[in-house]
Amino acid sequence: MTKRKGALGARTRAARCGLGASVAIIGICAGWSAQAQNADTTLAPIVLQGEGEPATGPVKGYVAKKSNAGSKTDTPLNEIPQAVSVVGKQEMNDRGVVNKIDEALRYTPGVTAEPFGTDADTDWIYIRGFDATQTGAFFDGLNLFAYGFGGFQLDPFMLERVDVLKGPSSVLYGGGNAGGIVNYVRKRPTDEPFYYTETGINSNGNAFGGFDISDKIGNSDTMSYRLTGKIAGGDNYSDYSHDLRGFIMPQLTVSPDEGTKFTVWGFVSGLDQVHVGNGFFPYVGTVVDAPFGKIDRDAFYGEPSIDEGEYAQQMIGYEFEHEFTSNWKFSQNVRYGHLYKHEEGPYLYGYQGADPLDIYGSYDTPQTPDFQLHRLGFEATSKVHTFATDNRLEGEFDTGPVSHDLMVGFDYKYYQLDNLQASSPGTPISATNPVYGAVQPANLVYSNQLVTQQQVGIYAQDQLRFGDGWLVTLNGRYDFVHTDTDNRPTAYSATSFSYSYDKGALSGRIGLAYEFDNGLTPYASVGTFFNPTVVVSATPYNKPEEGEQYEIGLKYEPTFIDGTFTASLFQLTKRNVAVSTGAPLFLSSQIGEVESLGIELETKVNLDENWKILGSFSYTDLEVKDDIVAAYVGKKPYLVPDTQASLWLDYSVMQGPLEGLSLGGGVRYQGESYADRLNALKVPGAAVFDAAIRYRKDGWEGSLNVSNVFDKEYVKGCGGSATCGYGDARTFTFKLSKAW
Repeated sequence: MTKRKGALGARTRAARCGLGASVAIIGICAGWSAQAQNADTTLAPIVLQGEGEPATGPVKGYVAKKSNAGSKTDTPLNEIPQAVSVVGKQEMNDRGVVNKIDEALRYTPGVTAEPFGTDADTDWIYIRGFDATQTGAFFDGLNLFAYGFGGFQLDPFMLERVDVLKGPSSVLYGGGNAGGIVNYVRKRPTDEPFYYTETGINSNGNAFGGFDISDKIGNSDTMSYRLTGKIAGGDNYSDYSHDLRGFIMPQLTVSPDEGTKFTVWGFVSGLDQVHVGNGFFPYVGTVVDAPFGKIDRDAFYGEPSIDEGEYAQQMIGYEFEHEFTSNWKFSQNVRYGHLYKHEEGPYLYGYQGADPLDIYGSYDTPQTPDFQLHRLGFEATSKVHTFATDNRLEGEFDTGPVSHDLMVGFDYKYYQLDNLQASSPGTPISATNPVYGAVQPANLVYSNQLVTQQQVGIYAQDQLRFGDGWLVTLNGRYDFVHTDTDNRPTAYSATSFSYSYDKGALSGRIGLAYEFDNGLTPYASVGTFFNPTVVVSATPYNKPEEGEQYEIGLKYEPTFIDGTFTASLFQLTKRNVAVSTGAPLFLSSQIGEVESLGIELETKVNLDENWKILGSFSYTDLEVKDDIVAAYVGKKPYLVPDTQASLWLDYSVMQGPLEGLSLGGGVRYQGESYADRLNALKVPGAAVFDAAIRYRKDGWEGSLNVSNVFDKEYVKGCGGSATCGYGDARTFTFKLSKAW
């Protein structure tokens, strides 16, 4: 099952972070002198849109040079005063990313992807220790805000790239995740004809097929289209779990002149599944052995006959931009979205009575011989309407020796969720010999809400250049947020009541950098942020989460090789975090404070036409600074590992009898994390290896990717002693594609 709202709320966004490493990555390529060449010569063709690399366009090999995630403008990465990572389509293809976007971020520093293990219908992402899943996901620069279960899910096949902005983003996007955002950038119509199709299957028996077509309309020089679609389905790694999913995304671009472009697009997607069993396994039986050993990774403890999960998603939007002759440009981005989602079925929540080891020593009830697992019945229906627009005016001008890139903007977000949730204690099930078919108690409605949030923001940014290398970035923004929450009758209350609140917030950022002629750019920045809560309770004291980040770093684009290197150190503080005493009183207050300190290193290199390399390291030290429970102060939040590292090498044969053959391999490492707020339960670190082999000839390409080559069994993370998830098991994915 997806992580239910109750479990989601219990999984604290807290984190503790300490700084204690030095930066030593820039010299890694000092001895190389090869000229940068296109590293994807033998791979699927990349169609660039216009001259150079647009900030929303294809990435050459693994090395992106621009992004709009940290500026909302077409900005080189070394001019953005925060760390930014970009995962392009070529990298996703080489690593075998097929169905989940969070898989694309497995090698990205500072990002904890799939923290509960593989979850088929949710892309779980933490950045710098803070949960970006619901408030940090963006699609083409517009927020994919979610609350409860009202969240959209996209398919990586529809994307050109995934941009990750580390640290606060409120100065550009309004309220959002403290640790950063992930911006999903869709494929767009191309200037040249492009035709592509693929089909494949993985070792679980889940098959897929997709197509991607772009061309001019007839003989027109002003109109082009792109049509992208995919269907996938079959068995998943859990017993009894299967799914059927698909999407189609048509687009039309009209360019009546060189300075004007209008693109309208639509998106329809659906999913029908029986949930995977992962994510709600107990700590005893996964991280540590129970008396019966370990729970199998593919175990399923729901009810196959009543488990279901489905969603239907629709979006429509357009992008418009017009360049004036006086170095000014106007841009507008608009999107409407609708979501219907329904889920049903019991899921695990610990043992019935004491766990077999009684790790907390808090139960007197002995375990039964077959080790009964406790289950909660669950059903939820979510209906979402959302609308977002962003309007920007950009211009270039000089004031004496200072050059300005000025941007002013206005954006608006509307999100409405009609949400009903029901639950009840379910029948227990044996951990060692599960028997299905027991009649489940009726679920009782405990939440019946209509939540509406509107946000209006005005913002400005000025990028000042002077003195043959100095760059100053100034940002300011003001937001007004209005939230309504209508609580309708439930099984526990026959009355209806509503509450709302209005809040305004200022946010800002100052960045300073100096660009040396050899490609080195040291930078420093300070920024503030806020994140409006939906509503903690019917009190006048609701206030947005807020805080600030200090970051220093070094970005390097060598002149002798096609690569980028980034080293960053940061201190990030989030205040006004909603915290609770837990049972039995569940008293809550917005007094929580969490600090995140860390270091991140990343390198991506197209070494020559044969080799591509990416590597990363991050250390994130999180600490609870304030909480309503004194025992939690000074502890690390659970789930997020302190250390992560990765390395991927890819080699392509360019000539000779093996021309067209490519080999790739990588390693991912995650350090220790905690499974509880008292830090009494620890999840050990793990390293897993991935591999790939591809062969391309005459536009055809066959590939075989293997994740977790040695089939290491490890726990990815725990959001409490009853909510642990295994990391990915060994999976083979075969794909055959044709591009012309």
